[in-house]
Amino acid sequence: MTVQHAPVQESGARPGLWAVLKDYMMTTDHKKIGTLYISTSILGFAIAGILAVLIRLQLAVPDNTFLVGNTYNQVLTMHAALMIFFFLIPIGLFGFGNWFLPLQLGVRDVALPRINTFAVWLFIFSLILVVLGLANGGAPGVGWTFYYPLSVDANQTGVAVLMVALTLNGIASLLGSANFAATVVNMRAPGMSLWQMPVFAWSIFATSMLQLVSLGGLTAAALVTYLELKLGISMFNPGIGGVPVMFQQFFWFYSHPAVYVMLLPYLGIGAEIASTMARKPLFGYRVMVYSILGIVLVSLLVWVHHMFAVGLPEAWQIAFMIATLIVAVPTGVKIFNLIGTLWGGRIIMKTPTYWLVGFIFNFLIGGITGVSLGLIPFDYQVTMSYYVVAHFHNVMMFGTAFLAMGGLYYWWPKMTGRFLNEKLGLWHFWLFMVGSWMTFLPQYILGLLGMPRRYYTYPAGNFAWTELNFISTLGALTLLAGGIVWVWNMLQSFRQPATASPNPWGGFTLEWTADSPPKPYNFAHDFPTTFPTERPLYDWEQSGETLTPVDPKSIHLPQDSIWPFMTAVGLLLMGYGLSFGWFTNYHPGTGLQPFADASFAFKLATVVLYLSFPVFLYSLFKWAGTREYAVPVAHHHLTKYDNGFMGMAWFIISEVGLFGVLIAGYVYLRVSGFAEPPALRPNIWLAALNTLILVSSSFVIHRAEQDNHHGKLTRFRLGLFVTLLLGALFMLFQVYEFSLFGVESDWKQNLWQACFFTIVGLHGLHILIGGTGVALPYYQSMTGKMDKYNHGSITPASLYWHLVDVVWLLIVAIFYAW
Repeated sequence: MTVQHAPVQESGARPGLWAVLKDYMMTTDHKKIGTLYISTSILGFAIAGILAVLIRLQLAVPDNTFLVGNTYNQVLTMHAALMIFFFLIPIGLFGFGNWFLPLQLGVRDVALPRINTFAVWLFIFSLILVVLGLANGGAPGVGWTFYYPLSVDANQTGVAVLMVALTLNGIASLLGSANFAATVVNMRAPGMSLWQMPVFAWSIFATSMLQLVSLGGLTAAALVTYLELKLGISMFNPGIGGVPVMFQQFFWFYSHPAVYVMLLPYLGIGAEIASTMARKPLFGYRVMVYSILGIVLVSLLVWVHHMFAVGLPEAWQIAFMIATLIVAVPTGVKIFNLIGTLWGGRIIMKTPTYWLVGFIFNFLIGGITGVSLGLIPFDYQVTMSYYVVAHFHNVMMFGTAFLAMGGLYYWWPKMTGRFLNEKLGLWHFWLFMVGSWMTFLPQYILGLLGMPRRYYTYPAGNFAWTELNFISTLGALTLLAGGIVWVWNMLQSFRQPATASPNPWGGFTLEWTADSPPKPYNFAHDFPTTFPTERPLYDWEQSGETLTPVDPKSIHLPQDSIWPFMTAVGLLLMGYGLSFGWFTNYHPGTGLQPFADASFAFKLATVVLYLSFPVFLYSLFKWAGTREYAVPVAHHHLTKYDNGFMGMAWFIISEVGLFGVLIAGYVYLRVSGFAEPPALRPNIWLAALNTLILVSSSFVIHRAEQDNHHGKLTRFRLGLFVTLLLGALFMLFQVYEFSLFGVESDWKQNLWQACFFTIVGLHGLHILIGGTGVALPYYQSMTGKMDKYNHGSITPASLYWHLVDVVWLLIVAIFYAW
């Protein structure tokens, strides 16, 4: 197919709003998807920033009544959730990652372009779902940590929609992370090894791995909270022997690594800015890469430092204190790498450089205060004070976010073909620099003076509280002014013609060989196959290597499709129904009520829930029935595995993490004697029969996959059909077992049963997902969409089905046999 990725407009003609919207709904272009992530993240930042100003206006003076009670709690919750999940995490990992990872690797797109489209719209719809919550009872007022049991208080609103939105956001994030990991491992320009990748590409790869391993903790916390809200089933309820503190273990297992998910992409951005603006190779490239990987490893071992004051055993506290201090080492190494890169360089003092230097200074202070919080006795004193608020914002807002701004100023000419105004850029920088210190330095002092966090007011007369809070509010208003300058600068740049050259800063990585802005196919040339270092443009210039021109008409790109977008619409409708409706009329405060007594809004949401399933399934099968390429295309793979297999292999890590967290929680409750099995447990013979059925189905689908490889299509289709039948039989026995067990005893009154329902029920959901996955290649085969060039989705479907079977074997061991 000739490149038709985006319709070429005639000179002077501008597409209408609908044409642009339709283009972005259907696009598989990683750059447009990156633009969607960046634009949505900036919107989230704007909303969250305005909410932050409202918080500071409330706290500007003592005994203020501007925002009081639960209204203040709702504003606080929304501010934090939007900043973390809809700005800092997505703009770095998925905004800049989508834009520049394929460009830096010298490829035309990510490994799974349509999955990319689906993920970005699911991310956008999760934000829309949060906003819809405001019109359906109000925002949650439980804090972004939604600690148990506050989150299941019957007087709270909006908690269910936050749980569903975080889950949808998490699915999008996991798909994007698996996509990036598959792209790095399976693509890259010919000749580029992992050790010739730019540090930014390494940072995206490492962050994707960290996200895949750790996100199961947040998903498990949200899932168990949601089940208590909708069914009254809990692993945390102390009334039936549950352990409320286990919620914190689940939550922080992800939410501390999330700090590094918010940091690592920006450290990669900082490395790119430092090397380019100092006209030098990166100082200690390999050490920096090892530091990134070291951060990934150690960050998974520090979550308990958020819980020092909870009352955990001393040995746990000391072990996690040591791990907390250790994680500062690779982080500090990276700061020295950045300083060493700038040292002695011919530094170009443009706006990106200012943001980099500002980051180094601010993050250093934030890091030192983080070490202080890692010391157990000090943490006891300040754990619920404004000192923690100041530290977190020191690291995230006027640390990490500075490099988000630096990345925008650095890559804006490449993304748009236009430069941001230097004078406005410096105004933006200094307003943020001064505003950040005015806002958060007083909060360090307030914390040491004893001011608690999350309080909506304070009395007059406390030493320096009034003055310091007023200064902090002036700082927030200064940040608001800086944000206005930033938005004005971006808008003004679009009034200028696109004049940036392909390499306006004199960079050394492959994205600077593309046009500014890049064409849909990224490069109209092939690269030399020798990559001496991570700075190929410099190396090739020294060795006399040249780029080989390619006729753009010979380049084939994936077909745009509306169906990934529509599939995400189906999940948005499902999320709305799960948030504000349900299959029964259950409420945490009143229990199960007749469905006729439910409100109109609840009934409407329930109808939407039922309608969402056909919308989702129809869109998914239409997506599967549309070939990715219009013509046969030879794919570039660095391994013997195709991109579908590679993406699913990485995604499975996240599923292992989710089941691992939940099963670890259950094992702890069982070993501790809290979750004793009831006298009447599900029959082991039925579990054994189901095990035989499921294991048999694994052999059948494996044989079917082999038949497909050997061109035996009839046997292939029969194998998939038998696999679906065995899966359906398994589910029938499972539903029978659940129904029988539910009649015999009350799920809500026994902790073992609550754990059983949660984990075995989640596995049943995965059987349905896996069955749908198997039905897709069956449909593709029956409709003639599979051939030697188009293998359909059989490989990832088969791999996922094997995962489901392995998890079942573990479930049989811990619930039926133990």
